[in-house]
Amino acid sequence: MSIYTKTGDKGTTSLFDNKRVSKDDIRVESYGTVDELVSFLGLAKNYVEDKDIYNIIHEIQNKLFIVASNLATEDQSKIKYRIKKEDINYLEDKIDEYMGKLKEPTGFIVPGSGKGSGYLHVCRTVCRRAERRIITLRGHSTVDPLVIKYINRLSDLIYALARFLEEEEVSVKYED
Repeated sequence: MSIYTKTGDKGTTSLFDNKRVSKDDIRVESYGTVDELVSFLGLAKNYVEDKDIYNIIHEIQNKLFIVASNLATEDQSKIKYRIKKEDINYLEDKIDEYMGKLKEPTGFIVPGSGKGSGYLHVCRTVCRRAERRIITLRGHSTVDPLVIKYINRLSDLIYALARFLEEEEVSVKYED
């Protein structure tokens, strides 16, 4: 079976609802950035020894496929799976749990005193970029508000997990 279709050779791609758009369309940029996040999370979890956090990351990766499919579908009536309030509650519960395990997390830190935390900080920044792309998309088209809320909370959770996994906390020094 061939994976190439040649339908994108002129710079367009199909959305989930079969509408063709330019490959640089903000919708494609939005779900493409979510896809990038899924991949970086896949990389990060291979450097996480904590089985609970590994499982959290795996759960998030699955939910991000729902986010991406929502973003890849212009016709809202054709969206099969959606982010639910319970998904956001799950993220908030995990944020509270992992931030609660930190010793007075104040101020900025230099990210990445370990491989797992370093990769998660990259994931956090990709997640923030995905959020910015989704907000831009919202200016042009309908976006489920729960998708936006999910991505916003997700970057907070990734931050909490990365902070928890820091092998040592290196504070930012603003002087020479």
